[in-house]
Amino acid sequence: METVLITGAATGIGKATVLSFAADGYNVAVHYNKSEQAALNLCADIAQQGGRALAVRADVSDAAQVQSMVKRVNDVFGRIDVLVNNAGIAQSKLFTDLTEDDWDTMFDVNVKGVFHCCQGVLPGMISRKAGCIVNVSSVWGLVGASCETHYSAAKAAVIGLTKALAKELGPSGIRVNAVAPGVIDTDMIAGLNSETCDAIKEDTPLCRLGTAEDVAQTIRFLASKNAGFITGQVISPNGGFVI
Repeated sequence: METVLITGAATGIGKATVLSFAADGYNVAVHYNKSEQAALNLCADIAQQGGRALAVRADVSDAAQVQSMVKRVNDVFGRIDVLVNNAGIAQSKLFTDLTEDDWDTMFDVNVKGVFHCCQGVLPGMISRKAGCIVNVSSVWGLVGASCETHYSAAKAAVIGLTKALAKELGPSGIRVNAVAPGVIDTDMIAGLNSETCDAIKEDTPLCRLGTAEDVAQTIRFLASKNAGFITGQVISPNGGFVI
């Protein structure tokens, strides 16, 4: 039975991704940082359905915590076949109002977190010459967003990391891809008013916001054998918002 470690897995896109992998029979490591009860509830739901899930806590910006998390997952499930780097933060702020702490925090979680988690799982993947990594970027990492400069820059860095790592790890049989979601109806956009959401829908050819399940299914495809010849790519489930 294969094992997937999903970061930022207790809610939103992460939760939908957990449920997708669990439905396909994966052992699922449900990472969280602050949402402990949500993670435990999710694991309990999976267990009730006959699946295997483990809640693991770590601040992904801390290398030691990530290494401890990876060891825990390996101890329980034996190995990690798939890593989904979904943990992330967002912030809307004028560039001229950004502080150095704002910038550093954004990159510590959204970029350094990916770096730490990849480094944590890769020794096992490389030794087996098999594995898959899916990094969650953003459509704003492709085209940039006003008042989200540091977020856009961090998500663009994830795309650059993905492409470079795919070239480095390909000879070891490890695939690395990225998903760059458009505007997705999760807690991350809870601050948007209805007028703004309506305007986004009007600017989206499919005339709706994305769902967490839309993104989860894209991630699941990239981790599947059906995507066995796909690496170093960025797929953007955005309803045509950016083409």
